[in-house]
Amino acid sequence: MIQFFRRFFTPACFVKKDQVLGELPQGMQAYRDVWRIALPSVIEMVLMSLIGSVDTMMVGNVLGPEGLSSVGLPTQPRMLLLCIFFALNVGVTAIVARRKGEERQEAANSTLRNAMMLALFLSLVMMLVATFFAEPLMRLAGGDSAESEKVFSDAVDYFRIMSYALPINALSMCICAAQRGIGKTRITMWVNVVSNLTNVFFNFCLIGGNLGFPRLEVKGAAIASVIGMCVGFVMALGTLLIGGKWKGYLHISIRDKWRFEKDAMKSIVKVGGNAAIEQLGVRFGFFIYGRILFSLGTTMYAANQICMQLLNLSFTFGDGFGVAGTALVGQNLGRKRADLSMIYGKVCQRYAMVVAILLGASIIIFRYQLAGLFIGANTENAGQVLEYAAQTMFVLAAVQPFQTTAVVLSSSLRGAGDNLYVAMVSTTCVSVVRPIMAVLAVNVLHLGLTGTWIFGLSEIVLRVVLLYPRFNSGKWKNKKV
Repeated sequence: MIQFFRRFFTPACFVKKDQVLGELPQGMQAYRDVWRIALPSVIEMVLMSLIGSVDTMMVGNVLGPEGLSSVGLPTQPRMLLLCIFFALNVGVTAIVARRKGEERQEAANSTLRNAMMLALFLSLVMMLVATFFAEPLMRLAGGDSAESEKVFSDAVDYFRIMSYALPINALSMCICAAQRGIGKTRITMWVNVVSNLTNVFFNFCLIGGNLGFPRLEVKGAAIASVIGMCVGFVMALGTLLIGGKWKGYLHISIRDKWRFEKDAMKSIVKVGGNAAIEQLGVRFGFFIYGRILFSLGTTMYAANQICMQLLNLSFTFGDGFGVAGTALVGQNLGRKRADLSMIYGKVCQRYAMVVAILLGASIIIFRYQLAGLFIGANTENAGQVLEYAAQTMFVLAAVQPFQTTAVVLSSSLRGAGDNLYVAMVSTTCVSVVRPIMAVLAVNVLHLGLTGTWIFGLSEIVLRVVLLYPRFNSGKWKNKKV
């Protein structure tokens, strides 16, 4: 057993001897290299998720289950709008990382400029679509089955206000994606932490009407989020405009060539295009899954929102190590060291798995206390919401090691440019398997919230089964981006 664990965690065992292309990191060096990049990303992602959870807690404690449902209903339609930018940013991170490994700084900056122009154009178009079709989108997401007209109307207002900030949000995400590609994860950490702290402050002011501000309830939560996004964008943009001795690897200026360049756009479309297929498929699956869960009623859906917040929080640990995987795999492929890409990808996965096991145990032990943070004890049906959420957290805990492994493997394969395979796996699992399992659980077996989670999240195990052999095979080593 000791020998097994030694081999499982020793970097030199992660690559076959005939695949070694040079000197390998000794001892704990590979883990330190990953930690250096991953730690700021993990802190950033976790703090962002925690602050997002605080956002939900503030709504739930002030407005109860109806408030939780109102801010929960727009989640999947909004993520559906953002998915194209998630895909774009996958390409930006992977390409910028590869260009840095190739020591092509101007090409990295050209990629960033082209991505920013593309993000601005697309976000303006999607902002207009989202604001015009806000009501139909909310009905499509399940709002037509809302038990209260107020839940629906508040959800429409929340979605519309958030849509106004789409261009600002898209540009900020693009800049942060490029900074992650060169390993500057501390920059993105501070941008997002300050942005989300701003959000929390204005949540306090605007949801319940404190410090002399008006009580705007759900609208206040949306306005607070928009203010936070604006602060984050100013900070992100500032990291690119600093000049003189403080000028960073990534830099933009009004004097740069602000026009679409064929080579840069070709790379972005090649990598980001496959990611777009994945994101559209995944978001469609989540959209259908969310609609099915909304049909369970306001009480169960409020409990679902609590568990989803904790699922998102746990996801961020894997996502933080995934950022390190994308950057290190891409950079080392640019240096023609596929062996190091393999090692660093597996080191990221090992880190994430250990964290996931600890996190799962904590969720089980403190399930009632965690659920209680999100719902006011004196609000309507609070006891039922708490019990539904606590039961479902057993499923949430069990899926942790599979979720983080799937996230890291997907990110590492994206860093190598193997986006098409990742897109096929994610789209099949989330868009096909998860909705089918949810329909089976809700409409056929009538299992309720916990049973739906067991059936719905079973697709994460399938993702690991499909992704791990792919990464281990090394078929991604010769991908061109």
